[in-house]
Amino acid sequence: MESTERTEQRKTVLSGIQPTSRLTLGNYLGALKNFVAMQEEFDSFYMVADMHAITVRQEAAELRRRSVETAALFMACGIDPEKSTLFIQSSVPEHVMLTWVLNCNTYMGELNRMTQFKDKSARHADNINAGLFTYPVLMAADILLYQAHLIPVGADQKQHVELTRDLAERFNKLYGNTFVVPEPYIPKVGARIMSLQEPENKMSKSDPNPNGYIAMLDDPDTIVRKIKRAVTDCEECISPDRCCPGVYNLLTIYSACSGKTLEEAAGELEGQGYGVLKARTADAVVSVLEPIQKEYARILQDKRYLNDTLVNGAEKAQRRARRTVSKVYHKVGFDSVKR
Repeated sequence: MESTERTEQRKTVLSGIQPTSRLTLGNYLGALKNFVAMQEEFDSFYMVADMHAITVRQEAAELRRRSVETAALFMACGIDPEKSTLFIQSSVPEHVMLTWVLNCNTYMGELNRMTQFKDKSARHADNINAGLFTYPVLMAADILLYQAHLIPVGADQKQHVELTRDLAERFNKLYGNTFVVPEPYIPKVGARIMSLQEPENKMSKSDPNPNGYIAMLDDPDTIVRKIKRAVTDCEECISPDRCCPGVYNLLTIYSACSGKTLEEAAGELEGQGYGVLKARTADAVVSVLEPIQKEYARILQDKRYLNDTLVNGAEKAQRRARRTVSKVYHKVGFDSVKR
């Protein structure tokens, strides 16, 4: 009972990552590392967003495999199923059940303004489907389903949180208080990691250039090779100056992986060349990722434990989700038949 009361008193946080390709160092330092910290403070729901993944064509067996592997990587990073609710999105059908109601309360003009639809349409011109247009509504359902108070977001996701807030407020006004209106949450500690080849752009798991990102499962030799090839700029001096994005990015990575501040990292490397910066950065990245990779391999080998964990997580998530959907369906008139 005490544990339940503590959970109810804590604010709820929700976040998810698609399993469409390999997670990167940027995903770890910018998101997963913070997820681990947040589970100590919040009632945390973390999902593998496989339903979002199918706006782009997927091979079924590959999607299943990647979904489970992504969940295993969450756990290897420190997401504790005893402290957080970890689940695969499609295991909780209430996501779709709430999405339809929200679709009927979303205006076309709101979706037309979503910049990511325009970006993804340009990249996938042969498959501009309705799901690609309406997936921000599914994202809103993800959030509102668990009555999440806080949503960890980067700059590219703030527009989605604003739409979610608008939908929650609109529904509450029409039908009475139903949803918590969520707030974007900027974690206390986080690093924005940029591409190694185009440091003006965020490091992305969908980057067509594999030298632009470090995958969390890259072996040490690959990590060293990619960092050696990283773009540097300006004169050969090392300082925490944003006007030199390549050097700044490497310093940010070194700082985040070594536990030093940017200023401490720059001071340590003052007077050194880019070669030293790259070598220190590679060593720091390997020291962070190797233990995660070993734990990931261990978890994947224990298939029964992994499956049981995801079943339990889905059941726990569904209990919360069902309460919200029952309330929403009653308010819109979907409970005509009494069982």
